[in-house]
Amino acid sequence: MSWKEVPDLLAVGLLIYAFVTVSRPVGGMTTRLWLAGWICVELHFAAYSFLDLRGPGGMIADVVGTASLVWCAELFCWSMDPRLHQWESRLLFWAMSAVYTLYLALASLPAVPEDLMVGAASLFALVPLTIIATTPNAERPPNRWITVILNTALALALLHWQFSKHGPDLMSVLPLFVAYFTCCLQFCFSKQRRTGGFVVTLLGLLAWSLVFPLGMVFDMFYPHVQVGAEVWNLPKYLVAVGMILLLLEGQLRRNQHLAQHDALTGLPNRRLFQDRIIGAIERARQHKARMAMLAIDLDGFKQVNDTLGHHVGDAVLQQVARLFMTRLRRVDTLARTGGDEFSVVLEGPISRKEAADVASALQQLLDTPLTIEGHTMQVGASIGLAIFPEDALTPHGLCIRADERMYMAKRNGGCAVQSG
Repeated sequence: MSWKEVPDLLAVGLLIYAFVTVSRPVGGMTTRLWLAGWICVELHFAAYSFLDLRGPGGMIADVVGTASLVWCAELFCWSMDPRLHQWESRLLFWAMSAVYTLYLALASLPAVPEDLMVGAASLFALVPLTIIATTPNAERPPNRWITVILNTALALALLHWQFSKHGPDLMSVLPLFVAYFTCCLQFCFSKQRRTGGFVVTLLGLLAWSLVFPLGMVFDMFYPHVQVGAEVWNLPKYLVAVGMILLLLEGQLRRNQHLAQHDALTGLPNRRLFQDRIIGAIERARQHKARMAMLAIDLDGFKQVNDTLGHHVGDAVLQQVARLFMTRLRRVDTLARTGGDEFSVVLEGPISRKEAADVASALQQLLDTPLTIEGHTMQVGASIGLAIFPEDALTPHGLCIRADERMYMAKRNGGCAVQSG
């Protein structure tokens, strides 16, 4: 056993531990596939520590170590498929992993018949083409064509060069290069946000793919130049850092969303609503326009909660939120600001009559009884309306004025709009 791989074994082991710790709150199949890829990297270093064995042992260690790198790349590619839960995506992963493993295993054996190597090389093109050809157009993500095109190019390159002077080197270098370059392009065209973690991961994958041809070039043309193993392994750790950054960035975004949104309805909460109304007033002031605020309190909601339970009450709030969203514009803001209270910002220019018409439309949405878990119930809405700048000049003043009118509507029997 070679002890040269022990530092990398320990380093990757610690990275896996860190990855598990960071990814635990996230979950999801993409994260699990990334983790499986790093376990393959650990297996790669473990297998390469036995390369010095004589006979079949060293050959098996070489095949297992190289195949583990390929499986890592294929797992990463699978994780970037926008439809990774589809059976076609799973089939593509298993089929391409099997093709790479078969070819690399044959390439490591002595005196393999040429026809067998030609057939194995052809599979790089035939397998992905067959899978994508049998997939309906509507279920065929564009990025799968990256796999088809690059692996077809790999098949043609191997058929042309695998029996040349440098064929034995190319037979292992080209598949590894294509596997990781495919991964790099898949990641580049994925739906990941363009953040710092994205850039680090993308550059790491690109460098990881270039390690294999560069290593061959140095061995062939610059044998006197000694490049340490830590240099060749650096891209792996760059990708690991990038992926951990992506997970942390995602967790930060989720925390920010939770801090600013209502957990039940997904609507902005009171804190975010205050920011939105401040921004709306500032824009209205700059354009010398009006904006409106609606304060909404549900009528009959307490009875639903008391008679049918809080779980039905929660479902009512969710359904009411969805109904209200269908009537509002994209520029408007609907927020849940209390137990059964909602608030709306209507961006200008808007008149008092137009704002009152919107309030009436929201109220009419509740004219149809709601049906939840087999129960039919009727809720209404008392709505107070305030206009900037006529009714108030500040966010606080506007909220107070809208609330006053909402409570006035409730005192007058509820299910009404009070606009002035």
